[in-house]
Amino acid sequence: MKGRRIAVVGGGMAAARFAERYAALGGTGTVTLFAAEPRAPYNRVLLADVLTGRYDAEAIALPIGGARLEVGGEVVAVDLRARTLTLADGRRRSWDDLVLATGANPLLPPVRGLRGPDGGSLREGVHALRTLADCVRLAEDATLARRAVVVGGGVLGVSTARALAALGLAVEIVHQGPHLIERQLDEEAAAALRAGLRRLGVETYLGNRARAFTDGRTAGGGRHVELATGYCLGTDLVVLACGVRPRTALAHAVGLRVGTGVVVDDTLAASAPGVYAIGDCVQHRGTVHGLSGPAWEQADVLAARLSGADPHAVYSGSRPLARLTAGPLEYAAFGEIDHTDEVLAVDPELDVLRLSDATRGSYKKLVLRGDRLVGAILLGDLATVDGITRAYEHDAPLPDRPLHLLTAGATAAPAPPAATSVEASTPPPAKGVLR
Repeated sequence: MKGRRIAVVGGGMAAARFAERYAALGGTGTVTLFAAEPRAPYNRVLLADVLTGRYDAEAIALPIGGARLEVGGEVVAVDLRARTLTLADGRRRSWDDLVLATGANPLLPPVRGLRGPDGGSLREGVHALRTLADCVRLAEDATLARRAVVVGGGVLGVSTARALAALGLAVEIVHQGPHLIERQLDEEAAAALRAGLRRLGVETYLGNRARAFTDGRTAGGGRHVELATGYCLGTDLVVLACGVRPRTALAHAVGLRVGTGVVVDDTLAASAPGVYAIGDCVQHRGTVHGLSGPAWEQADVLAARLSGADPHAVYSGSRPLARLTAGPLEYAAFGEIDHTDEVLAVDPELDVLRLSDATRGSYKKLVLRGDRLVGAILLGDLATVDGITRAYEHDAPLPDRPLHLLTAGATAAPAPPAATSVEASTPPPAKGVLR
């Protein structure tokens, strides 16, 4: 759309992807990114690697094509009728199309003592990890610390714990769930992950809730995280990794339809003409993904539509792949992973193939429905991840012997038989007959 002014509220991964793809597809409008942070967009997924020093801030920068960038340009108000937006410093900008890519805020758990005397900011020694500024503050604190407690055992919590352990800290994870990363790993994979973390010096407290943070250093008592059981963990710093919540305040303020996130249709359009939304702030068909893969897929579709390259492009949802690359703790997981007896009993077409190696700490699993791959987990050995990912994304019939998806391309010598187990699971026979 020639000459159109496209305002993107946000400077994160979804915003950068939209701007880059819009330019690559030949869009002729003017794209402006209004970033609340005082820096250009960057890959938020790699923050834990910035913390360890594997990457510096410049190395994780993202391209934005020919878009204009207003850093520190937080948008505080939008006028849908006049098609203007207002920045925190009072400046106003006009737009023809508005793209909300406002991202998400970290969730802060109901733990006493987290906030400082002002009741707003986090107390000294307590950190969230969502931005590069957060990463810099945490890295500075880590240089003076010996012990750390990470509250939350999801993807961010595990990657942060691994990073702090790599810096030489003794780390403890407090996780309320039954096992680590329960949204993407099953119990067996999570157990292998927990064992791998322990080898790195990270202990995990499952089924536990942090109840209070005490900063008693001024009284000589030191800092502690108190669990709901009454047990106290001594620590020098605390990292909160309890998930995120879509940032929807701006959408609420202008009267857009909002559920958990900004509600959009298959064109990524929100409930007002000329307004779209992409990324972590979005709710599509009742789902909020909160992952970079779906955010980029949404950005690609919207860029194709607004650039004119494919004005009929639609977003029908994502089949997200979750992946953590952390040396011996690397994993990939996607699709349906639950295979409890109850699920197997009501889905006669469901089969599960598992390969575990206790010696190497690896675990692999395929979930099949008929001749289709509907889910998979790889932990500790990602040699076959590309082939499995292609099979999953293409949704094509699998060969008669799908075991090669777990073993093809593996270069390591076979492990001793006692350390390796292969299990093919099918729905349990009637009357609970053992198999």
